[in-house]
Amino acid sequence: MIFLTALPLFWIMISASRGGHWGAWMPSSISAFEGTCVSIPCRFDFPDELRPAVVHGVWYFNSPYPKNYPPVVFKSRTQVVHESFQGRSRLLGDLGLRNCTLLLSNVSPELGGKYYFRGDLGGYNQYTFSEHSVLDIINTPNIVVPPEVVAGTEVEVSCMVPDNCPELRPELSWLGHEGLGEPAVLGRLREDEGTWVQVSLLHFVPTREANGHRLGCQASFPNTTLQFEGYASLDVKYPPVIVEMNSSVEAIEGSHVSLLCGADSNPPPLLTWMRDGTVLREAVAESLLLELEEVTPAEDGVYACLAENAYGQDNRTVGLSVMYAPWKPTVNATVVAVEGETVSILCSTQSNPDPILTIFKEKQILATVIYESELQLELPAVSPEDDGEYWCVAENQYGQRATAFNLSVEFAPVLLLESHCAAARDTVQCLCVVKSNPEPSVAFELPSRNVTVNDSEREFVYSERSGLVLTSILTLRAQAQAPPRVICTARNLYGAKSLELPFQGAHRLMWAKIGPVGAVVAFAILIAIVCYITQTRRKKNVTESPSFSAGDNPPVLFSSDFRISGAPEKYESKEVSTLDSH
Repeated sequence: MIFLTALPLFWIMISASRGGHWGAWMPSSISAFEGTCVSIPCRFDFPDELRPAVVHGVWYFNSPYPKNYPPVVFKSRTQVVHESFQGRSRLLGDLGLRNCTLLLSNVSPELGGKYYFRGDLGGYNQYTFSEHSVLDIINTPNIVVPPEVVAGTEVEVSCMVPDNCPELRPELSWLGHEGLGEPAVLGRLREDEGTWVQVSLLHFVPTREANGHRLGCQASFPNTTLQFEGYASLDVKYPPVIVEMNSSVEAIEGSHVSLLCGADSNPPPLLTWMRDGTVLREAVAESLLLELEEVTPAEDGVYACLAENAYGQDNRTVGLSVMYAPWKPTVNATVVAVEGETVSILCSTQSNPDPILTIFKEKQILATVIYESELQLELPAVSPEDDGEYWCVAENQYGQRATAFNLSVEFAPVLLLESHCAAARDTVQCLCVVKSNPEPSVAFELPSRNVTVNDSEREFVYSERSGLVLTSILTLRAQAQAPPRVICTARNLYGAKSLELPFQGAHRLMWAKIGPVGAVVAFAILIAIVCYITQTRRKKNVTESPSFSAGDNPPVLFSSDFRISGAPEKYESKEVSTLDSH
């Protein structure tokens, strides 16, 4: 389109064509609002040598050939026209000046069609031009929207209406443009084929909210009731924005979890669920559901939803927290330490939420932490009393697990006060009671007789171990003389200790005087003493185990009271023999 500030190309062509040829020039198409008028511009030419005195012309409707009896729109010779055009058609141009412009008034839909002009110069000099104009009767303004409207980018929307009626001039106004921008009316513009249009422009920067907005244009004609409206819906393209998504999700291990992601965009986005760079599910849709069946702790983590189209992308994340009971605690190792050393024991587990961790021995709680996955127990300068079985217990609201472990404290032998010698009727039995770790070797020395007996000599020495206590018994055949001196020596890799065993009884060997019955009674008393000592040591020492307990849970109630039900120990019974003294 160009402004009416230069000579129209249409008329330049007419002027240049004057050279004596039959020809006509008119717009190939033209439009008009129903009830208004339309002026169809027309120029024609004929050979100069004809020089007619009078030039006549005829306009036909829908056919150029008179033999087909087409409806006559206008006829200059007789003014006889088809009934559809009576009072509606008028020639605006001067045929003598080769101007055949036609005016149609009060147009209606049945007048839409093809219009042909026939030149009549008299006699046989008549010519129907093949050129014709197609009239379109319209009822709505033409709103022109760019083929692509992108949010954030300025666009120009135009409203165009035909302005080919010299009697009625249209006025344009915009409908529903509030918030978009102020319109600018350009006025009349001439088209390439000589027709006229009235144009109004609307400039604005669309937003995503403007997508689908119904924008209208109204053409009205002053001093009439004629009004025509046209509408166009804006198809605004914009990048995705995620508008719907789960907040952080907590789920119990083994339960079902649904994660929803919804996005707003035009065109619809490609939605993708991802975790740690791995695509879990994707689809072109406005929303996408990710289903997780029987979730495990391995599925705990951050899930991302990515929405993208040709105009951009958006992404959001959601955290999935899988709640589960503690795993079986792990301990750094079964600990072996030397007396006096500092021992550090680390107990760790995994759970959600973090557990309460407790380390205890028997009924005594040694260390505890709340909502931590690790617990460190420091034992400075361990002693033999620290030796024994320990438990590490982890618990939260979803369950409880426990692990047993052993602390083995190694130390030099200690000869206990229970060590002594005792007399029977014809024997002397010497007990050497030693506490040590690892197990010591025990030797009995009789200095007066220059004899040393080791505990490896099983025919003379019987040994029994209970926990950390080793009891070795040497049996001697008695004689009626002063009690022998007996020195007990216990030795392991950490040292050696010796003790001259005290004699429990009279200054002389009394069994020679009390007879056989007394000897039996004395021996029974000695056996009772040994059993009492053994039972006493069992109660004072914790049963040792060289490795972790295979059980899952300790024999206690962790959350309230601590009750331990120990298992009976099994000991090997061995025969005691005597050593003849010389």
